[in-house]
Amino acid sequence: MAKVKIIPVGNRILIEHIEEKEQVRGGVIIPDSAKEKPQEAIVIALGSGAKDEDGKIIPFEVKVGDKVLVAKYGGSEVKLDNKKYTLVREDDILGILT
Repeated sequence: MAKVKIIPVGNRILIEHIEEKEQVRGGVIIPDSAKEKPQEAIVIALGSGAKDEDGKIIPFEVKVGDKVLVAKYGGSEVKLDNKKYTLVREDDILGILT
């Protein structure tokens, strides 16, 4: 995994979406602009974590390298070195894929 120049803050997580293979159905290719954002992603980097009422850091349930399922419209897209990443809150992660 390449070293990324973004370190998420707080309970944010940097993910990279796993692009679906282009499928042709009935001779029609769906353009990228019409495709939905994929929901599967790989965790690239973790922030410092959320804090509880006592100021103690709550550990993340995911770790770098986990394959996760994320909410369709969650997070903020960022582009770095011609690669697209998304910064999401831990709440936007629906589950870990095994």
